Amino acid sequence: MTDRHPLLRDRLIEATLAHVPFDGWSMQALRDGARDSGFGPEIVTQEFPRGVADAIRHFSRMADRHMLAGMEQADLGDLRIHERVALAVETRLAFLGPHREAVHRGLTWLALPQNAVLGARLLYRTVDDIWYAVGDRSADFSFYTKRGLLAGVVGSTTLFWLDDRSEGGAETTAFLHRRLADVMKIHGARKRIEGSRDRVLGPLGILKDVVEKRYGRPDTGDSRVT
Repeated sequence: MTDRHPLLRDRLIEATLAHVPFDGWSMQALRDGARDSGFGPEIVTQEFPRGVADAIRHFSRMADRHMLAGMEQADLGDLRIHERVALAVETRLAFLGPHREAVHRGLTWLALPQNAVLGARLLYRTVDDIWYAVGDRSADFSFYTKRGLLAGVVGSTTLFWLDDRSEGGAETTAFLHRRLADVMKIHGARKRIEGSRDRVLGPLGILKDVVEKRYGRPDTGDSRVT
């Protein structure tokens, strides 16, 4: 899927979100969203040729774009790295807030074995955008360790957020900061992992394989994957 018509796809996804709680992420929901936007059903296959996979991908990237725009407007000068990361995650969740059921349905769809690679790829893109937004430009082995560690934070925080009904999401904020306190000791983790680079752990290994197969190694130039 190309991004020739991102605003049109945004419009289609925004209309589809009203139907996802009832029909899930499905072609029916997409066709209903197209109808509500004043288009015929053919627009769905035109703009989302891989159907639900493309729709969920675009929704995830919409949230990432909102997060990046918010971070560009934020005053990050006096914030430490973990505070910037927390702000980025919270900004993304704020965008997703009105669409909690759609997020739940999307994560359920991505949890299916045949969709796991797409799920890992979308998670990678999110954490890569977060590190880029907070000013990280590393291109060494810490490129992977930072993204692998943050993937765990983003994933677990999103799952916690889905069930959080506290006022203003206070419990999610507290959970996020606890997780960041646990895993943001990047240099210590890096030293332990670098001793055995071939023994990559958990989500880090999944992300590393997906990224290198899809995009190549991030060892030259700007480390950000586009």
